Amino acid sequence: MATFMLIHGGGHRGWHWNLLRPELERLGHETLAPDVPMEDPSVGTAVWADVVLAALGDRPLQDVVLVGHSYGGLGLPVIAARGPFRRMVFVCANVPVPGRKYGEYLAENEDAVIMPPIEIDELGRIVVPWEVARDVYYGDVDEALAREAWEHIGPNATTGFDEVCPIDEWPDVPASYVLCQDDRIIGPSWSRRVSLERLGGPAIELPGSHSPMLSRPADLARVLDDLARL
Repeated sequence: MATFMLIHGGGHRGWHWNLLRPELERLGHETLAPDVPMEDPSVGTAVWADVVLAALGDRPLQDVVLVGHSYGGLGLPVIAARGPFRRMVFVCANVPVPGRKYGEYLAENEDAVIMPPIEIDELGRIVVPWEVARDVYYGDVDEALAREAWEHIGPNATTGFDEVCPIDEWPDVPASYVLCQDDRIIGPSWSRRVSLERLGGPAIELPGSHSPMLSRPADLARVLDDLARL
C-alpha cells in the first residue's frame, strides 16, 4: 500500500481532503495532508517542498504518491525532485515548466487557467468571494458542504505564478493527470493536452467540477488507488 501526500490548492487547507482521506484509508493506504503556506507572498514552491518533506518524516519516499490539487500542482515536481517518490498525480492542477515563470507559460496557453472574478487584498493576494467559489470551485458540491469548504479557505499569494520554477529539469518520477470534465478553473482541453505531451499518457477523466475530493471522494480514491498500483 502507499502513503498519499495530499497537497491542497491555493487558499485551501489540509482540511479540504477530509472526505477523501477515509476513502483512501479504507483501501489500506496512509494519508497525510499538511497545511502548506501558500498564503505567504515571501514563500515559493521550494519552501512548500520543505514543509512536505518535514511532514513525511522518515517514511520511505518510494512508498509515497504525491497528489496536488489546482495551484498545488505547481509544487509537485519541485517536491518530486527531492527523492525517489512512487508517483505524482495532478488533480485538476497546474503543471509547471522547469526553469520558467508559470505566469509567462499561462500567457502562451490561454486555455490552461480560466480566471474567475477575484478580489486582491492589501498584500496582493487572491481572495475568492463566496459566490465565485460556489460557482467555480464547488459547482457540484452539496450546498452546505460548499459553504463549509469556503469558510476554510483564505487568501492565496501568487508567488507560484511569479517565481521561476526552482528546478532545472523534470524529475524522473512517473506522473498522471486527473481532470474533471466540467472544471471551470483549469481548462479540460489544456489538461488533456498537457497530460499527453508532458506526462506521457492520456488524462483520467471524471465528471463534475473543480473539487472532486469533495464532490466524489470515493470515485477519486479508486482512481488514486489504481494509480498507486501501477
